[in-house]
Amino acid sequence: MIVMKFGGTSVGTGERIANVARITADVFERRNATPVVVVSAMSGVTDALRRAATTAAAGDQVTFRLIRDELQQRHEQAIATCVADAEHARALRAEIESLLNWLETLCQSIYTLGELTLRGMDVVSGLGERLSARIASAAMRSLGLKAQTIEATEIIVTDRKFGSATPLFVETQERVRRRIVPLLEDGIVPVVTGFIGATVDGVPTTLGRGSSDFSATILGAALDAEEVWIWTDVDGVMTADPRIVPDARTLPAISYAEVAELSYFGAKVLHPSTIQPVSAKNIPVRVLNSFHPQHPGTLITNEAVPEPLIKGITAIRDLSLVTIAGPGMQGVPGVAGRAFSAVARSGASILMITQSSSEQSICFVVRTVDRPAVVQSVEAEFALEIMRGDINAVTSQDETAIIAVVGAGMRGKPGIASQVFGAMAEKGINILSIAQGSSEYNLSLVVAHTDVDDGVRAIHRQFRLDAI
Repeated sequence: MIVMKFGGTSVGTGERIANVARITADVFERRNATPVVVVSAMSGVTDALRRAATTAAAGDQVTFRLIRDELQQRHEQAIATCVADAEHARALRAEIESLLNWLETLCQSIYTLGELTLRGMDVVSGLGERLSARIASAAMRSLGLKAQTIEATEIIVTDRKFGSATPLFVETQERVRRRIVPLLEDGIVPVVTGFIGATVDGVPTTLGRGSSDFSATILGAALDAEEVWIWTDVDGVMTADPRIVPDARTLPAISYAEVAELSYFGAKVLHPSTIQPVSAKNIPVRVLNSFHPQHPGTLITNEAVPEPLIKGITAIRDLSLVTIAGPGMQGVPGVAGRAFSAVARSGASILMITQSSSEQSICFVVRTVDRPAVVQSVEAEFALEIMRGDINAVTSQDETAIIAVVGAGMRGKPGIASQVFGAMAEKGINILSIAQGSSEYNLSLVVAHTDVDDGVRAIHRQFRLDAI
């Protein structure tokens, strides 16, 4: 049994939804097994929904109505293209209209209250998948498949962290098997809404932006799937962002650990949490191109592929480098712990940490949007030490970025770091900070954001990744 996820660009128009239906029918016939399909919202719809809600909360009762009408027109155009039966198309249009009327009513309530909570945003922003799943199901039925829309609020159980909920796997597995397995046994393709879930008591949640990949691997793990296929708009996991490096290549295979590092450090091909549910069960993941389905894509497994040594170079932008320095830090236990606790209290995450061997400075990288709160919290934590002069100051440098060089082949291989630094030096790029984990799968460099593209291209060229 295969779980297949189709992203927003793959379902972005009626023609593309029809293509999704054809791919599903082909898999159904070739494998003689019923796949589970997970769909994202049509490209751009989630952003439009969020804009409708935020403008309503800001006192604008015009924009959300315009967005509602635009969404109805777009989805009706898709229905006209991919649903052949006139009666079925008419019923589907009525269902889509009813959901969009519900959106308008909800946004009117948000406008009246003048307030938008995270819980309310989850309810609004999850509508896109509910719309696209219904159209995809109908397109599959137009090809003779038996298909049924399943809203993930029925089966994916999460905690109450609205905006970025965490799935509760025991409860989810029980519901998934109870709801999905009977459909598969009857040859019915479940078309499941990605991105969304619900608490134990049924309150809608979302798993975080771009998390339909995560939805697919949650279902794959719950069903003990043979594989999970992530259908996107590129040929697989690439050695670099092709918009930065035109010579970037598709990797035929990569390990769970390597792709997790690439995803965490900015690679857009997979949501960072995607690998977690399937890695424990060693369920392979394939990244495929819905516009080029003949391409074999990238296979992701637990096995580390030794070549190439470097699998990819990626980057995270819009970061700030925060430094705590002073002579009074040397040999004093607990300074790092207090600093990290202060950052945690600010609600921010630390992306990278380095400390000088003299223990007189600690620097860490956070997102620039979090920097003011982080600096304020750290300064409050060390107010006494700053007053005594044990710590000189808490300083920060904005407009920085992390370049991450990822590859299992780096482990125990001499000279990798020197090649990376040499490539940067040849381009005249100053490295502000360096970190490498004990796994040696990732070498991370902090640079000025103006140097990111040149740095990524230089490292890619140094390791001849265009030749794989």
